[in-house]
Amino acid sequence: MALYLAHRVELVKYATTIVGDMARAEDVVQEAWLRFGSATQDRTLDEPLGFLYRIVRNLAIDGRRRLIREALIVAPVELAAAPEAADDHASPEATAASREELVLLQEALAELPERTRIALEMRRFGGFKLREIAAHLGVSVTVAHEIVASGIAFCRQRVRPPS
Repeated sequence: MALYLAHRVELVKYATTIVGDMARAEDVVQEAWLRFGSATQDRTLDEPLGFLYRIVRNLAIDGRRRLIREALIVAPVELAAAPEAADDHASPEATAASREELVLLQEALAELPERTRIALEMRRFGGFKLREIAAHLGVSVTVAHEIVASGIAFCRQRVRPPS
């Protein structure tokens, strides 16, 4: 329980960067703590905080994917109700290309070292400042900048490789 209480605020901030909503992030962190407790009941972990962050990340990403799927299911109904708004939406080809890029980006993020992925998600999805990221990771602002930049470069390379 001490681990949870000591890091709850940071875990909620981290989850918020992924799900985009603090209330949902709170739910994710609580669910992660329950799963953490049952997973660690019979064993001791070398990096319990890292494991907890991984559970939060996985639950947050799953929740975000669920919301996207739900939006894709609901969106066609809304388009049918308002055909005049159809001109504002991307073509099916552009939508397919965007989805493909999203999958590539998710794969690239999964391949990053955990520290780089956390820094990149905090910066790009959470809007955290480099000094906040540096404090969270326990590094200098310069190193935080280098970590984020290398993560962006890696993801850019994987999503849009040079022709």
